[in-house]
Amino acid sequence: MAAGTATQQFVPIERVRDGIVVLKNGELRAILITSSLNLALKSDDEQQAILLQFQNLLNSLDFPVEFFIQSRRLNIKPYMDLLQTRSGEVQEDLLKIQIHEYMSFITKFTEESNIMTKHFFIVIPYLSQSSTQTTNSTLLSFGLGTTKPEMDTAFESARIQLEQRVATVTQGLSRFGIRAQKLGTEEVVELFYKLFNPGEQDRPAPKMTQS
Repeated sequence: MAAGTATQQFVPIERVRDGIVVLKNGELRAILITSSLNLALKSDDEQQAILLQFQNLLNSLDFPVEFFIQSRRLNIKPYMDLLQTRSGEVQEDLLKIQIHEYMSFITKFTEESNIMTKHFFIVIPYLSQSSTQTTNSTLLSFGLGTTKPEMDTAFESARIQLEQRVATVTQGLSRFGIRAQKLGTEEVVELFYKLFNPGEQDRPAPKMTQS
């Protein structure tokens, strides 16, 4: 218990609410997961157009954003579980043998090739601009001596501002063929759980109760 408490002190997250990360210093973060495109497959004109649109997006923003790429080893367990289930359903012995041989091939191939998957994220921050110092931020009152209505009002006001930033980035990305979607609460929790617990990639994140 003491070890768990000590570990939590190094995690800057206070809570996750409505898919929004509330940091201990009062700042908010929204996280978008995006699609990708391969510039190498585009013509020179298309590459220039995409880069120009990306440049225009960055120049139009009056707030910082962070681009984050996560590489994970391909998790084949769900696929293997599906094949195992299918093997139990078929009646033909030859088909059973073929399924098991295929499972062995897939397992060996992924172990030797170390296949990785990549996920692309954009982190969008928000801090109340009415405060000049973090310690004076209204958001710091979340759970620190304020009533629940005051806390909800402060959060809702900040959330609206953050959602506007999310919409700006999402629309800008769509102009050059990138799709983006804001992560929900469970998706955010799972993302950070696996970031802080890299050895438990196959284990689902614990359920989080919302206050």
